[in-house]
Amino acid sequence: MKKKATLVALVFVLMLPFFVQSQDSSFGNWLIYIGNKKLKNNWNIHNEVQYRNYNAIGDLEQLLLRTGLGYTFNENKNNILLGYGYILSENYTGNVDDKVSINEHRIFQQFISKQNIGSVKLNHRYRFEQRFVESDFKMRFRYFLGVNIPLTNAENPNNKYYVSAYNEIFLNTKTSIFDRNRVYAGLGYNMNKSLRIEAGYMNQFFETSSRDQFNLITFITF
Repeated sequence: MKKKATLVALVFVLMLPFFVQSQDSSFGNWLIYIGNKKLKNNWNIHNEVQYRNYNAIGDLEQLLLRTGLGYTFNENKNNILLGYGYILSENYTGNVDDKVSINEHRIFQQFISKQNIGSVKLNHRYRFEQRFVESDFKMRFRYFLGVNIPLTNAENPNNKYYVSAYNEIFLNTKTSIFDRNRVYAGLGYNMNKSLRIEAGYMNQFFETSSRDQFNLITFITF
């Protein structure tokens, strides 16, 4: 009982920014693929595609392509990675239906640390980004805390379903330090050792506005 209470408290902490947020928001949809190719001698290649929509589908908000080369150490608990991302944003201008396309090239470095508390998995990710947005250069720091909680006994071979939640904060290096915060909660299913899928709700809020998204995520390790 004590362990369950601890898990509930942890999920509540991750969801707290959403509960205290009272800004207007609109609903969108993110379709996400995250892949990891294992190489020899603990090296890996990260690959990722995100197709983000303003509505259910068909009204592109952002297309994100990301890849990187990483190295895993400390008994597979830690990973460092150097990556590159290309981001195409389709931004509405004012209150009209016209859009403007923004291209961004991004270099990033990240460190991931994994922890196990019983059957609960914690994931810490620290990421530093150098962003080339059209003619502007920006830098940003991100911290991600995720939790993965199996819904059945971890020793059970039929242990397929799990609850996933995270909070991620984005901080700029210039005057407007706070960039955004994302909080997410979802339900996942382990298809096999190499494939799992997740569906959940994410709220992303800025200084004066927020957005709600339905996320559908596929994770593949090969």
